[in-house]
Amino acid sequence: MNDCIQNDTACSIVPVKVDRVFDSCSDKDCITNVQVHLENGELPASVCMVKTRCVSITNICMNVEPIPFNRGYFSVDITFTFGVELLAYEQACDCPMVLRGCATAAKSVILYGGEAGTKTFFSNGAHIGETNSCCEVVNLPTASVQCVEPIALETKIANVCLNLEDAGCCRQRSVVMTLGVFSVVELTRPVTMMVPAYPYSVPGKTCSCETDSPCEIFSRIAFPTEEFLSQNAMPAPFAGSCGCSGHNLPE
Repeated sequence: MNDCIQNDTACSIVPVKVDRVFDSCSDKDCITNVQVHLENGELPASVCMVKTRCVSITNICMNVEPIPFNRGYFSVDITFTFGVELLAYEQACDCPMVLRGCATAAKSVILYGGEAGTKTFFSNGAHIGETNSCCEVVNLPTASVQCVEPIALETKIANVCLNLEDAGCCRQRSVVMTLGVFSVVELTRPVTMMVPAYPYSVPGKTCSCETDSPCEIFSRIAFPTEEFLSQNAMPAPFAGSCGCSGHNLPE
């Protein structure tokens, strides 16, 4: 409001409903021993080498639970699902076959999400908050995860144990990856906030659909002088010199 008075601009303070970010964190995870489950089942026995063609995040599953010993804090359990395309080689010089599959990896973070003991009902049928068996209103914050496509740091063939609980488990050849994942996790709640609102002003820019002619565009491109230089020219440190010890100069 003070800014409105100082700038002598007509504005008013209005309430708006927004999702406020109560807490967030960013992670740079190096996830190892990620097993790829192939669409066609087991890895062919003739394959001796694999490379990653591409890997992407196809789904993220989240679960938010309150931490009993620390009010206002919540545990966010995250499961990433990756779609993977591999290039499989029987020999290094052979044409590779494309194998597709998926992989999963999990992580957990603890963030502050505030406290709220109210229920909110909307006209579209949605509602926020529920009552558990102890007649206590549980109003969980909303978790969101932003991430970029993962980086395949390593892809290899390894013998993976099919049943970790069995001491004498049977091992199977499988593709194992190491992935680098960048992510940002946020906890939000809907809140009502007071913000300054300014009157709408008509844009001063005039709409235009005119485009420059190809020759006008070409005239603004700098002449590529370096493209005409000989690629076999002598490097600058050795130009004009002879008999330099330690260097074999072209004749």
